[in-house]
Amino acid sequence: MRHRILVVEDDHALRDVLLRGLRDEDFEPLPAPDGAAALRLATGDVTAAVMDIGLPDADGRDVCQAMRANGFLAPVVFLTAYDRLADRLSGFSAGGDDYLPKPFHLAELAARLRAVIKRAGPCPMAEAGDLVLDATQHGFLVRGNRFDLTPTEFRLLAALIAASGGIVRRRDLVRAAWPEGARVSDNTLDQYLTRLRRKLRDAGSGLTLGTARGVGHRLS
Repeated sequence: MRHRILVVEDDHALRDVLLRGLRDEDFEPLPAPDGAAALRLATGDVTAAVMDIGLPDADGRDVCQAMRANGFLAPVVFLTAYDRLADRLSGFSAGGDDYLPKPFHLAELAARLRAVIKRAGPCPMAEAGDLVLDATQHGFLVRGNRFDLTPTEFRLLAALIAASGGIVRRRDLVRAAWPEGARVSDNTLDQYLTRLRRKLRDAGSGLTLGTARGVGHRLS
């Protein structure tokens, strides 16, 4: 079964190149010319999304946030002409999983897609305290109630649970949650941990995401 990739790009010529290239890489691309179309097409049968930031009707980061709010949990790879640190940080903060500056090679885009899809794949059932990791829905359960996570948040939580209460070093959290070679700043990691900490608290879990200053983090 081929992975279905939502391609959100307003430039007609570039979109056609992406569609042809992804088909050649054995993906099934699904075109969306703007943010409104992306929101309509971001359904559960989409494996990942390629999202241009400069869309005609919205900022791609805002579209990604809206997709996440609607329950879209598949990985999102941002495409943009800008490669400043602030741009990358804003993309991760919006719920993106990877960031590829233009111009780029289609082979690299395909490799990044395969990497984020692999990382977002199901992992063994895991639990800690009153929390059960739900690999089928990319979320977690607390006393039978399910709560959604983005793919990156899911991978962070899985790494923390796998440590069985031990400290996970920050560099190991980055390796577990982001593609190999991704440039992830301390601020980006802290933002994701803050969001994960808030979700655990809002779920009423008795678990605490703690910090061992200068070393890493633990779930206990």
